[in-house]
Amino acid sequence: MDFQSWMTATQQRTERALERLLPAADIAPARLHSAMRYAALGGGKRVRPLLCHAAGELAGADHARLDVASCAVEMIHVYSLVHDDLPCMDDDVLRRGKPTCHVEYDEATALLVGDALQSQAFVLLAEHQLADDAAQQLEMVRMLAQAAGSRGMAGGQAIDLAAVGQQLTLQELEHMHIHKTGALIRAAVRLGANCGAPLPADQVGRLDHFAKLAGLLFQVVDDILDVDANTATLGKTAGKDAAHNKPTYVSLLGLADARRLANELRGNALETLAIFGGRARRLHELTDFIVNRKF
Repeated sequence: MDFQSWMTATQQRTERALERLLPAADIAPARLHSAMRYAALGGGKRVRPLLCHAAGELAGADHARLDVASCAVEMIHVYSLVHDDLPCMDDDVLRRGKPTCHVEYDEATALLVGDALQSQAFVLLAEHQLADDAAQQLEMVRMLAQAAGSRGMAGGQAIDLAAVGQQLTLQELEHMHIHKTGALIRAAVRLGANCGAPLPADQVGRLDHFAKLAGLLFQVVDDILDVDANTATLGKTAGKDAAHNKPTYVSLLGLADARRLANELRGNALETLAIFGGRARRLHELTDFIVNRKF
């Protein structure tokens, strides 16, 4: 199967799995469940589920397990977007080409949507057998919790809020995004691999290093697109980082050097995958997709 066909099929699998694993809209409290489904379904690139499936295929994981693991990661991601769009954070009105959750519903409902999506992610990890070894599955729970918390995504967001109007160094910017964006991307890769056969320690280390590089690459490209693409293409408000005076790779390095950094990160990520040979084909293709994406 070529990459485009694989990506489309995996995105469709993820959509069907989310439809199945989210609470039905007619179950009480119906408005909350309807809003959860509004936020999570029918949009997005599903990069984290794609990475989860690609890493799982490398480890020979069952697709049904990967569906659950990838949906858990995507629910954490969507919760973060819903909260990020709130007036107390970025105050945005457009996400994935449609009104943000608090605009379509209301602020209080959007806050609860994020809370409930985060909880639902851990319900999935607890209800479904994703690994043959119980200790390995418990480690998956810990991994996702840490990636979402103060030492991961939430901590990175706190650093981001504190950095508004400041000029960070490249090292400080990387530290922020290793947490804010990178932690969940690393969790997606590690959870996917953990759904399959145990990997040797050196391969686990290589896979984690690849995921760290992929997370930084994703953020660099995101910063470039915020400057270089329009709102209709992005499906979210373009130029909002500059409008909010946020430090980005483009504001620090300039557009040309940010693009050079993206290409350097791509090369390093692919070099890290070399140990896996053909088993890393999808991760290789996803790296190219991340660096060449237009939205």
